Amino acid sequence: MDLPNFPRTGFVRLSQILSPIGPIPVAKSTWWQGVKDGRFPQPQKLGPRTTVWKVEEIRALYEGDPNG
Repeated sequence: MDLPNFPRTGFVRLSQILSPIGPIPVAKSTWWQGVKDGRFPQPQKLGPRTTVWKVEEIRALYEGDPNG
């Protein structure tokens, strides 16, 4: 699966990850529970109100790469 508007490298915000814009079809509450449980990648804080994820980890998640 390839999304033409999803970046190849860098960082993305949650709104870019979750559908309908992003590739992951789960609700925000499900996403945060998955982060807590370790099913989804851990975020990085860029500031007090800015949370991001590495694009490479999100791509590995939705492309099914067990190493990513």
